[in-house]
Amino acid sequence: MLKITSNLWFEKDVRQAVEFYVATIPNSSIGRTTMLPAETPSGPPGSVKIINFKLGSQDFVAMEAGPLDAFNHAFSISVECETQEEIDRIWNAFLEDGGVEEQCGWLRDRWGLCWQIVPRVLLEMIADPDRERAKRVTEVMLGMVKLDVAKLEQAYR
Repeated sequence: MLKITSNLWFEKDVRQAVEFYVATIPNSSIGRTTMLPAETPSGPPGSVKIINFKLGSQDFVAMEAGPLDAFNHAFSISVECETQEEIDRIWNAFLEDGGVEEQCGWLRDRWGLCWQIVPRVLLEMIADPDRERAKRVTEVMLGMVKLDVAKLEQAYR
């Protein structure tokens, strides 16, 4: 069966990033770590590190191979949270040591990777067949930085 895995290219600190992600996102784990044994455009043997890991049910590969392309908004990882407490915990953890808040539940972590920290209920509200309700929720969400479940639910009602 075909398997799809997202790959993340880090300039440096891949081990710290993956350990942080796995410690912050519930039900996550680190798998195999590999060092490429041959010289590559990124450097001598052993300079390229590859780490397989899982965030929730999603598989990822993180590679440390020096500078190339910076992370940007064209790729982000969305974390669906059940409660405001979970949103707050993950949001605050990702902002530590240099993370940056952005609009609508988005942030960048200290390595520059983009994340969306989203209440699961928001996805249901904006898909509501009552498009006026969905519009009210969307307009409130667009004015937020960190998403606030109570305010979103109030707009929905």
